[in-house]
Amino acid sequence: MKRAILFGASGFVGSNLLDELLNNSDYEKVTIVVRKKLTISHPKLITLIGDYHSLLELKLNIVADEIFIVLGTTKKNTPNKAEYYQIDHDYPVLAAKIAKENGVKSIFIVTAVGAHAHSMISYTKTKGQVERDIIALEFQHTHIFRPSMIMGIRKEKRQMEKLIVKLWSVINPILIGKYLNKYKGIDGKNIAKAMNNSAKNQFEKVKIYQWKEMNNLLHWLG
Repeated sequence: MKRAILFGASGFVGSNLLDELLNNSDYEKVTIVVRKKLTISHPKLITLIGDYHSLLELKLNIVADEIFIVLGTTKKNTPNKAEYYQIDHDYPVLAAKIAKENGVKSIFIVTAVGAHAHSMISYTKTKGQVERDIIALEFQHTHIFRPSMIMGIRKEKRQMEKLIVKLWSVINPILIGKYLNKYKGIDGKNIAKAMNNSAKNQFEKVKIYQWKEMNNLLHWLG
């Protein structure tokens, strides 16, 4: 049986992914790194309290077979550019580096559609730089998930995001074909399910999942 470590368990996709991992019989232990203890208990669950600044202090406990990273913030929640980059880039890369040094074999990370290290758009540029720096760590298997609009019901009240999600629900049916379907919205629960399922099928050194690949995973393994 395997051990997993998850960063970002308190977020929308991360909380769903935590449920998936805890209910997956392939894992005997699931460790999460969070800023404060979650209101969830499970015999498999190990909780580590920490963040980017205290991560090195937790290094000896960041031991697993696989690492799942679903970290991120918004410009609204983190308007300071340096802090934003630290959360969206530095934290995932540091977590991955420590995990690799501790023998983790596979990494699963959520970035974004259009991610490119030289993008003219700050958001996709940051996500692209995360991908570049994590691929450079040379895990045995690197799984990169690039969703477009993340659909679903969140606990947080984000009025503007709700409006955008409604708009995406309308345009989703017309986003078809090789070049457009990667922009289809996908429910956060389905991203989590696809990440969980992908761990059962690891062959390629670097695998990128856009909407089509994530959707195929849902149907392939139910």
